Amino acid sequence: MAATQTIFIPRELDANEPRVAASPETVKRLVGLGFEVIVEKGAGLGSRIIDQDFAAAGAAIGKAADASKADVVLKVRRPTDAELKGYKPGAAVIAIMDPYGNDAAVAAMAKAGITAFSMEFMPRITRAQVMDVLSSQANLAGYQAVVDAAAEYDRALPMMMTAAGTVPAAKTFIMGVGVAGLQAIATARRLGAVVTATDVRPAVKEQVQSLGAKFLAVEDEEFKAAETAGGYAKEMSKEYQAKQAALTAEHIAKQDIVITTALIPGRAAPKLVSAAMVASMKPGSVIVDLAVERGGNVEGAVPGKVVTTENGVKIVGHLNVPGRVAASASLLYAKNLYAFLETMVDKATKELAIKRDDELVKATMLTDGGQVVHPNFSKAAEAPRTEPAAIPATIIVADASTKPVAKKTAAKKPAAAKSASSKSKGTA
Repeated sequence: MAATQTIFIPRELDANEPRVAASPETVKRLVGLGFEVIVEKGAGLGSRIIDQDFAAAGAAIGKAADASKADVVLKVRRPTDAELKGYKPGAAVIAIMDPYGNDAAVAAMAKAGITAFSMEFMPRITRAQVMDVLSSQANLAGYQAVVDAAAEYDRALPMMMTAAGTVPAAKTFIMGVGVAGLQAIATARRLGAVVTATDVRPAVKEQVQSLGAKFLAVEDEEFKAAETAGGYAKEMSKEYQAKQAALTAEHIAKQDIVITTALIPGRAAPKLVSAAMVASMKPGSVIVDLAVERGGNVEGAVPGKVVTTENGVKIVGHLNVPGRVAASASLLYAKNLYAFLETMVDKATKELAIKRDDELVKATMLTDGGQVVHPNFSKAAEAPRTEPAAIPATIIVADASTKPVAKKTAAKKPAAAKSASSKSKGTA
C-alpha cells in the first residue's frame, strides 16, 4: 500500500482574510479517510480555532514550508506566487480561486503544475448542495450586512411602543433576492424592521412574501412573463424599465436602510443605486453594498470604507463580509471543502483518486498537468483577458434617476445580475 497522503491547511496570507479552510470536525473526518493532516500554526486564530483544537482532532501543527510535502492543499483564497513555489507538482489545491480577470494568476497555477479546483464553480445540482461555497458564504454575508447596517444606523430597528412615546420601525429595502438577499430579509425581519425587496425574477415574489416582506415591482403583464424557462430574467422593454426606475427611486427616498446584493460572475457589479438616489435619502440612512469588491452596486461606495455623504447618508463598503463572521463562515466553508474532497478519495486505497470525467471535477478544475483546462480560461496562458464591462442593471433601476424618465436604457442580458441564488455562480 502506498504511503499515507498528506493534506495541508495553511494560514491565509491576505490580511483581510480571517477564515480558514478546515475545522476540528473536518480534520477529524479527513484523518478518518486515511490522510495525514498538517495545519499551519495559527491558521485558525482568525476564526477562533486554536491550534490545540486542531491537534486534538488529529492534525499535526506545522509551518508554511510543510506545504512542499502536501498532496492536497485546502485554502480559502487563491494561492499567491510565493505559495505556489512551495507546492509540489501534481498537488491538488482547492480554494475560492476568483479566476475572472486574473488570467496571469491562473496561468501561474498551471505553470506550477498543480491541479487547481475553483470551488465557486461548483454546479448547482442536488449532490453538490453541501459543497456550494457561494451559498454558504453568501448566506452569512446577508446576515452580516443587516448587522452592519444596524450598527451604523444607531437607532432601533423594531417599533417600540413605550410610555415615553413610540419608536418607529426602520424601513429596510433589499435589492436582489438571492441567497444573501433572502437571509438579509429574514434577519431584518427578525430584528423588527419593515422590509421590502425587489428582484427581476417574478418567481422570487413568493419567497419574499413567505419571509414577511413586501415585494416591490411594477407587476404588469410584461413582468409576469419576465422569466425564461431556465429561471433567468429576460431583458425588459424600455417602457417597463422607466416605470420600474420611477418606482424604485421613489421607494429608496423613503428608506432608512438599503442593502444591495447584485453580482454577475466574471463581470463588474451592476450599478443599482445612483448618486441622485443616495441624495434623496434622509440624513442618518444607511446603504450596505455587498458587491463593493466587484465595483459596487452603489455610486459612491468605497471598498473597505464607510463613507458619509454630504447629506448624511452612510454607504458601507466592507470587504470580505463573510469574513466578518469568520468563526461561523469557516465552519461552513470547511464542510464544503470536505464534502467535495471526499468524492475524490478512493475508499479502498485511502488515496486521492481524481475522476476527471466526474461532473463536479469537470466543472471546477481550472488547471491540471501544467495546462489551463477549464473551458472558460483555456486561453488564459496565451493572451491577457480583458474583464468585461459591467452590465447596467437597468432592469432593476433603469437609468438610476429620481425622475420617471427613461434615459440610458442600454441593457444587455441581465440573467445573472443577482446574488448567489440564481443559477449563475455569482457571489454576494
